[in-house]
Amino acid sequence: MAEAFTAHPCAIDGQLACEGLKCGEGTDRYKGVCDKDGCDLNPYRAGVKDFYGPGKTVDSTKPLQVVTQFITADGTDTGDLSEIRRIFVQDGKVIQHPKSNIPGLDTQHDSITDGMCDAFKGIMNDPNDFKIKGGLKQMGKAMDGGMVLVMSIWDDHAANMLWLDSTYPTDKTTVGGPRGDCATTSGKPSDVESQHPNAGVKFSDIKIGDLNSTYSGNTPGPTPPGPTPTPGCPGGSLNSCIGLCPSTPAAAFQACVGVCVTRCSSGEVETFL
Repeated sequence: MAEAFTAHPCAIDGQLACEGLKCGEGTDRYKGVCDKDGCDLNPYRAGVKDFYGPGKTVDSTKPLQVVTQFITADGTDTGDLSEIRRIFVQDGKVIQHPKSNIPGLDTQHDSITDGMCDAFKGIMNDPNDFKIKGGLKQMGKAMDGGMVLVMSIWDDHAANMLWLDSTYPTDKTTVGGPRGDCATTSGKPSDVESQHPNAGVKFSDIKIGDLNSTYSGNTPGPTPPGPTPTPGCPGGSLNSCIGLCPSTPAAAFQACVGVCVTRCSSGEVETFL
């Protein structure tokens, strides 16, 4: 049992229906336009094995709120993406992501940054395709262009999901190999689909808003440096201002957004999943 969040930049701008080498399939994995490995932060893989799972700090047998924060270098909505942070809320308690516990690292990390990715890739002896494909800055550029939120429950016919919650590659027992408690024989789609045909998941209360605005609890979340709400900005921030704009007609919405961009200077965006 494990959880992870991962950034996958692509070394292109805009959409692409890939064909051939650009898709990076099979042995051409690192020749494609996108970083298929990604830069991941999995507490178990990072040496904190008691954080997520049944009966652990974040108890996977209970409902929980997952907050993902996208933080820019200059604290504005238009700045370069420099950090992705995750927070959990369960039983009214805000639970911060733990710092890694990897022997040999000069600095332990609790969020995804370019520095964290360099350090983890190095000590885990993984190819750093994340850096080659542009890192967080390139990821942020893609987000600026607009992304679609997709949620699903699925199984993995390529690697049996071992990359998430088992040891992968199965013979790698050094740092970075163990990723969760599950056996290396687990996760086969034929077993999952035959033994758990009615498996399901419920996603609810999906929100987007300014940092630390979409959840509550008895422990405050971190407040990265950023500008304070601009006087004269409706709603106090760019996101809130846009939220006040009429959705129709389209011309009115576009004009309203233009006014918000002119009058508002807001902090980064937070997603609540």
